[in-house]
Amino acid sequence: MSLKDMIRRHISGWMNMDGPESDVVLSSRVRLARNLKGRKFPNRASEAENLEALAEIEQVARGLIESGSLLLRGARWVRVDQLQPIDRQILVEKHLVSPQFVQEPANRGVLLSADETVSTMANEEDHLRIQTIHAGLRLGDALDLASQIDDMFEASLDYEYSERLGYITSCPTNVGTGMRASVMLHLPALAMTNRLSGVVQAVSRVGMAVRGLYGEGTESVGNILQLSNQVSLGCSEEEISDNLSSLTRQLIDQERSTREALARDLRRQLEDRVHRAYGTLTNARILSSQEAIGLLSDVKLGIDLGMLGGLDSSVFTELLILTRPAHLQKFIGRELTPEERDVCRADLVRERFRIDGLKE
Repeated sequence: MSLKDMIRRHISGWMNMDGPESDVVLSSRVRLARNLKGRKFPNRASEAENLEALAEIEQVARGLIESGSLLLRGARWVRVDQLQPIDRQILVEKHLVSPQFVQEPANRGVLLSADETVSTMANEEDHLRIQTIHAGLRLGDALDLASQIDDMFEASLDYEYSERLGYITSCPTNVGTGMRASVMLHLPALAMTNRLSGVVQAVSRVGMAVRGLYGEGTESVGNILQLSNQVSLGCSEEEISDNLSSLTRQLIDQERSTREALARDLRRQLEDRVHRAYGTLTNARILSSQEAIGLLSDVKLGIDLGMLGGLDSSVFTELLILTRPAHLQKFIGRELTPEERDVCRADLVRERFRIDGLKE
């Protein structure tokens, strides 16, 4: 498989789009948690009960695919336990399913739209986890799409719902709308000026959660973090989306003003850092995952500030995914040791930059 074939096959359609505020906001995501009326939560049900729930959801999902809906044209239904372990991990690396979802694959399935903007997990923590994702700051669009998919499922499934509380979910913090909205942010300037920890503390005080690259329980790497609502009860879906969008715009302004200050007051040092990162990525023979993401973060900053002419920011998005362990092993076609992955990662990064090289 060539690298171009790898990119076409493994980069989700939405990743190739330039979204609003994409210099800071990598993606916007909305997730709706729903449960089937009268059925135990997946973590409380027996294997037979989860299999029954999966069969019910699968029947509806396949019907939606066959219905000819434009939203799900070209969609596919995937049984997780029928995937190879490496392919399960690829779904995680592409942010289509949670890490927990693939750890115990039995009686679990996922509905994926053709461009992977829609990903609906069956039998995760809840019976249904409807996820939609867009490039850039598009929480409103992600919510609209999620609501449409939700309506399509609800037309055939009875949800567990309380007039007083709203949607009943496995985790109490999701009760109400059952909605988690999140944005993935790239904040290198705030990190460089040691202001990122203060930002994290500030947003936590206003009811938002800060998580790492792969969500709850993961660390921030490459100056990337996820910001999401903590409470679902007592707010409408629109209020959650609007509040998160408003806070995100404040962070965008802080990040951009800090970038401008760095470019104005420390331009030579910043250019040196950006070009050193580019030089390392295009020449290194060994690259760890942590080092690669850190260097890619600097390169993206340089692209966004116009310091690396001819490079497109899509190189950052692509390599953020392709340099992950499962993707590397899929590209090579066999299991790799950590040392072999570091060599393969460096080879792949050099080749990707060769395809879309710097123009002086």
